[in-house]
Amino acid sequence: MSKIVVVYFSGYGHTKRIAEVVAEGAKAELLAIDSEGNIPDAGWEQLAAADGIIFGAPTYMGSAPWQFKKFADATSKAWFTRAWQDKVFGGFTNSASLNGDKAVTLISLQTLASQHGGIWVSLGLPPANKLASTREEVNNLGGSVGLLVQSPSDAGADAIPTGDLETARQYGARVAAITARLK
Repeated sequence: MSKIVVVYFSGYGHTKRIAEVVAEGAKAELLAIDSEGNIPDAGWEQLAAADGIIFGAPTYMGSAPWQFKKFADATSKAWFTRAWQDKVFGGFTNSASLNGDKAVTLISLQTLASQHGGIWVSLGLPPANKLASTREEVNNLGGSVGLLVQSPSDAGADAIPTGDLETARQYGARVAAITARLK
C-alpha cells in the first residue's frame, strides 16, 4: 500500500475539514502546518517517507496564505537534494467565493510540486455545468488542475456543500490510485 500525506494549513477550520475528507478518500495521513507556518520535525520525515503528497491551503487574497508559503520555502532543503523527485502530488484549495481566484493558488501548488520533480494528479472529473446542476453535485465548481472548494465565510466547516465534500473524497481516492499504479 502506498503512503500518502496530506499537508495543509487551515486558518478557520474549513481547509482542515477538506483535508480530512481528502485523507479519508486517499487513506492518507494528515500533517498540519501550524499558525506560525511550521510543521513538527517528525513531519519532514513523514513527507520524506511518503509516496504521494497532497498540498492543501485556503485562498486568501488570490494566493495561499503566508503560513503555507513559509512551509513551501522550507521545502527547499528537499528540493536541493531532489528528495521528492518522482513523488506523486496533488492539491486543493478553498475560499469563500465560488471563484475567488482559487486557480492561482492551485497553480502555485502545482508549480511547487513540479519544482520538486513531482508528478501532478489532476482532478480528473467532468464539471457539473448543466442548467439543472446544483452545489450538491461532484465538481460543481468545474475544477480540472486540482480540487476546488467553496466555504461560506459566514458559516463553519459543516456548511461546506456536500458536492464539494464528495469531490474531495473522490480526488483523494484518485491520487491514491495513481500513486499505487506508479509505485
